Order: sequence, then C-alpha cells, then structure tokens
Amino acid sequence: MKRILTIAGSDCSGGAGIQADLKTIAAHGLYGMSVITALTAQNTVAVSAIHPIDNDFVKQQIDSVCTDIFPDSVKIGMLFSEDIICAVAQKITEYQMSSIVLDPVMVSSSGKRLLGEDAVQALKKYLIPMVQWITPNLLETEVLCGFPVHNQKQMEQAAQQIAQWYPGVILIKGGHLKDTADDLLYFNGKGHWIAGERIDNSNTHGTGCTLSTAIACALAQGLKPQQALIQAKQYLMNALRAQLNLGAGAGPINHMYRLSDIIAR
Repeated sequence: MKRILTIAGSDCSGGAGIQADLKTIAAHGLYGMSVITALTAQNTVAVSAIHPIDNDFVKQQIDSVCTDIFPDSVKIGMLFSEDIICAVAQKITEYQMSSIVLDPVMVSSSGKRLLGEDAVQALKKYLIPMVQWITPNLLETEVLCGFPVHNQKQMEQAAQQIAQWYPGVILIKGGHLKDTADDLLYFNGKGHWIAGERIDNSNTHGTGCTLSTAIACALAQGLKPQQALIQAKQYLMNALRAQLNLGAGAGPINHMYRLSDIIAR
C-alpha cells in the first residue's frame, strides 16, 4: 500500500487541514500519516484560536514517521511560523523525502494574511526550492510573483515569473476567477490549461487542502503532472457534487462520497 504523509494544521471541525487530508488519502485507498504543525479551534463560521506546535516536537513527529513507515509522497499545508518552516525543511533534507506537494498557505480566501513576512521569506528561501509541486491560489500567487493576478493572462505571467526561481511544477488554481474555474499547470517552461467546472455549492471549506492531498496521492501512484491534476480535480469535483451541507457557515465537502454511494446501494 502506498503511504502518504501530510504535514499540516489540525481542523477540529473536520473539514480542512489534517482531517481533510487523511479522509482524502483514505478515499484513494492509500495509507495516511500525519505531522501536526498547529492546533486550531475552528468551525464552518470562523477560526477562534490557533496554537502552534513546538518546532522540536514537529521534528520528533517527522522522525517517528520517517524512521519506521517512510512516505511515498508528502503533502505540506499550514506551517504557521518561520521556525516550523525551517524545521520541516531540515527534515526533508535529512530524510531526502521526494514527491512533495506544498500548498503554500499564506492568505485566506477572504484575503487575510496567515503568515508574517519573515515566514513568507523563509518559505520562499528554504522550503519551496526543495518541493516538487506548489499549489497557490490567486492571492498566494500574488505574494510569490509580486504583482496582481486576476485573470488568465496574469496567471501565465505569474507562472513565468515564479519559474525563474522555482524549477518544479507550478499549479496556479483558478477557483477565484470570475468567469471560469480553469487551473494553470506550468512545468518545463510550458503552461497547460486544465479545464475546471464551477460546481454550484457554497460549502467549499477545505477544498485547497483536499486538492493538494489528492495530487500527492496521484504522485504516489506514479501519475505524471497532467494526469495527476486531472485525477485530483475529478475527485474534488465529485466531492463537491455530493452537496454535503453541515454547519452554519461555509461547510465541508463530502470526502467519502464513494462510500456514501456504496451505502446508498
């Protein structure tokens, strides 16, 4: 069985972060492991508190995983601080981990900055250069490229700018575009537009976490970049189509829609 490690924050309401990642991995029939970087008190309405994990304990968690059940691929999500970013980068180097997908959690969907400037610079200097994929949304892409990104032309310009200092696969997610949900996949000096369907569902909590983890699952299964993204997007779209409706705010998606279909039959 292929083994996937997620390094991210915990969402006690179950819709995003570690909980969403482990559900996604299980839904792909793979073995999930986790390293928790922060505890959050949150639900579908708001995040009320964040408690970062000590960076030494983050290292100990990674040691425990990598010295026993070494991962075939890795997904990295919320890292919270410069210290934790550097700790994760150190352990990636020490264990020579590969097939790493980084969801650079820097800006929330509402535009709130989730990382301070020092942490952003640490992410760009120490961690991004050693991962194989990055999956920024439009707001995070702006942080990485340094100029506004609101349309497909600007997405292409941003990918070219980021590719000047980052050699891996760049996925700029188009979920916040006005007229389309197409994503730009950029690698080896070429851009590839992957069509996306905009699902009529306001419950989208954890979609970024889910997509990046589904990509990590596809990489562990040996898929190439375009096929990996297509498979991951199909899983996410189906989880949205299931129209799960939980909570008073922007609720979670149905990660286990396949199991729900089996039970229904």
